[in-house]
Amino acid sequence: MKGVILAGGLGTRLYPLTHATNKHLLPVFDQPMIYYPIQTLVKAGIEDILIVVGGPHAGDFIRVLQNGKEFGIRHLEYAYQNSGDGGIADALKLAADFADDQPITVILGDNCTDADLSKEVKSFKDGAVIFLKDVEDPERFGIAELDPKDPEKVIGIEEKPKSPKSNKAVTGVYIYDSNVFSHIKKIKPSARGQLEITDVNNIYINEGKLRWAELAGFWSDAGTFDSLYRTNVFWARKLLGKKEKDLTTF
Repeated sequence: MKGVILAGGLGTRLYPLTHATNKHLLPVFDQPMIYYPIQTLVKAGIEDILIVVGGPHAGDFIRVLQNGKEFGIRHLEYAYQNSGDGGIADALKLAADFADDQPITVILGDNCTDADLSKEVKSFKDGAVIFLKDVEDPERFGIAELDPKDPEKVIGIEEKPKSPKSNKAVTGVYIYDSNVFSHIKKIKPSARGQLEITDVNNIYINEGKLRWAELAGFWSDAGTFDSLYRTNVFWARKLLGKKEKDLTTF
């Protein structure tokens, strides 16, 4: 299994911080943000990793990560996303050659989680696996609708629904077989001009090839000032041995 970290985009929601460097290199307690998704993949047994970068600060990644050996990475590559904020699927398509017709685990560069993905990575065979997390504010996320007769089955995903059909948010962690790249070629830009990963996931759903797993433990995307602050608080308390109730998701 190979891993892909999507760390492109312009990080405009975090201006003026991201005038200085890429969002994914901002500090989360005692480490750059990008360290957390790297550690998640390595903990799952993934040693070959591609990082998709973009924007004016893309070169900063090489200075920070170098060849990745200190993280336990056997082989580290970089790909550059020219389109800036072209969407998750637009960034992922750059990993086609790297994947080399093999399955990949994908994680967004601002996802800071302590979840262990090794079980799902090792047992993966085909199709797609999405990782879901119960949230209190489902209107902010892509939300999975489960089959009422078979809650193990996802029957649809809706982006930021006004009337959510569940509280299970689609986190930025996915496992795909090699068909993901042909599926990306089928989708068209959304109303906001992006290639949406939700459209790719819905293709897998229509084919009956998508499964879901619970993302156990802490999860946060640190892409806003509020979530960046709360993510810092969680990791500071965890690493310093302090406890705080209800710090499981943001």
